[in-house]
Amino acid sequence: MIKQVKNKEQLNICLEIIRNSFITVADEFGLTENNCPSHTAFLTTDKLESQFDDGRPMFLFYQDANPVGYFSLAKCSDEEWELSNLAVRSDYRHLGIGKALVDYAISTVKNYGGNKISIGIIEENTRLKNLYLKLGFNHILTRKFEYLPFAVGYMELEI
Repeated sequence: MIKQVKNKEQLNICLEIIRNSFITVADEFGLTENNCPSHTAFLTTDKLESQFDDGRPMFLFYQDANPVGYFSLAKCSDEEWELSNLAVRSDYRHLGIGKALVDYAISTVKNYGGNKISIGIIEENTRLKNLYLKLGFNHILTRKFEYLPFAVGYMELEI
């Protein structure tokens, strides 16, 4: 079951899921708070609250009444939405939760009148890149930023 986050009291749950999910990626790619403080594994309460205050729709996935997945959306234009911080607790991976979250994001964006979803990932994360390709996303661009120790791959899905 997927439910929209309705109040700030739920943000601690969201943050725990995000950090739990993204720390495995940070560990895999050698990312730390020192060499990549902006990585999602180190997301702060203030930043998440700011996203909530900006009106970003946020969603939690519940498995047997336990919140184990999360994503948010950011409106880029009337047609395009960015899928952000899609996260599944590491102990609940490979159960189809990520696909369920993407499917829900697609239907939500359609309901908002959008027709495109964009994402940014660590380009070198081929496992994640292949998952999004399997879900219908297309790789459109790779960019290297001075402040990041990895390249960012941009992908999009026309819906």
